[in-house]
Amino acid sequence: QVQLVESGGGSVQAGGSLRLSCAASTYTRCMAWFRQAPGKEREAVAVLASGVIPRYKRSVEGRFTISKDNDKNTLYLRMDSLKPEDTGMYYCAAGSLSSAYCTAAAPPGNYNYWGQGTQVTVSS
Repeated sequence: QVQLVESGGGSVQAGGSLRLSCAASTYTRCMAWFRQAPGKEREAVAVLASGVIPRYKRSVEGRFTISKDNDKNTLYLRMDSLKPEDTGMYYCAAGSLSSAYCTAAAPPGNYNYWGQGTQVTVSS
């Protein structure tokens, strides 16, 4: 089983930045950041397939950057220009999805492994 541990969440004012980290116990070909706000469905915000350009939810594109340190098996999400609507619980996810399916449109059920989440709160 792949263990995922997120860190870096916190509370910031609108326009601020945060950098989330996800330490994975082993390599997986597809990793992603999901978020879930109260009363809303869990949604992918940034997805990274091995050897493929990162993919983003449209609303965060240009503000969020997903990257990975393969030597450390650590996934990162840098979030800039944060908005109140970015508030939510952010989850690191991993799975064996091929690049064709490792996209921002992939539903949560497509991923096999999940971290416990880290809260991000953006105040106006």
